[in-house]
Amino acid sequence: MSRTEIRITGFGGQGVVLSGHIIGRAWAVHAGKHATMIQSFGPEARGSACSATLTVSDARVLYPYIRRPDIFVVMSSDGYDTYRDELKDEGTLIYEKDLVHPTFKDGQAAFGVPSTRIAETLGRSIVQNIVMLGFVAGATQLVTRDEMREAVRGSVPAGTEDLNLRAFEAGLAHFDESYGPNASSTANKQQSAAT
Repeated sequence: MSRTEIRITGFGGQGVVLSGHIIGRAWAVHAGKHATMIQSFGPEARGSACSATLTVSDARVLYPYIRRPDIFVVMSSDGYDTYRDELKDEGTLIYEKDLVHPTFKDGQAAFGVPSTRIAETLGRSIVQNIVMLGFVAGATQLVTRDEMREAVRGSVPAGTEDLNLRAFEAGLAHFDESYGPNASSTANKQQSAAT
């Protein structure tokens, strides 16, 4: 893998930018490779459209902007509607299945997770983005699960590490239970778990 482009989208307050930061940290710090991130959001602090784009590569990233993402992580229906046509024809769609109802395309792997509902079972819906990251770690295998886990531990506020690691593990477990621990975006096309 020489270069992978990722878009994460949702609305302000869902932890979109933190999710991008954690993926970038896992790739650059813990895997020892290269990553860049660009973020955009509306003027409102919460509730407005929000997006983070990452370029991760084995080599230095000389052009940080994405053209068409290989991986599209969606936490809101507005984000899906805005960016859905950008995903590469053979790309991977990962979506919050209670909030986003995508149109599946031939050749694209698709994985849905009820990340908000899972976070609520942990007692704090605010960690739904970390549930999503656990799921992303299983679905994409961009970095090892341990590298992503360490990036979560090093990126969340002090005192919240245990809760966030439980959220990460819950997302990872949901992926393994729904799709199998050996499933990944490279091996599966247009799958959706019936949960």
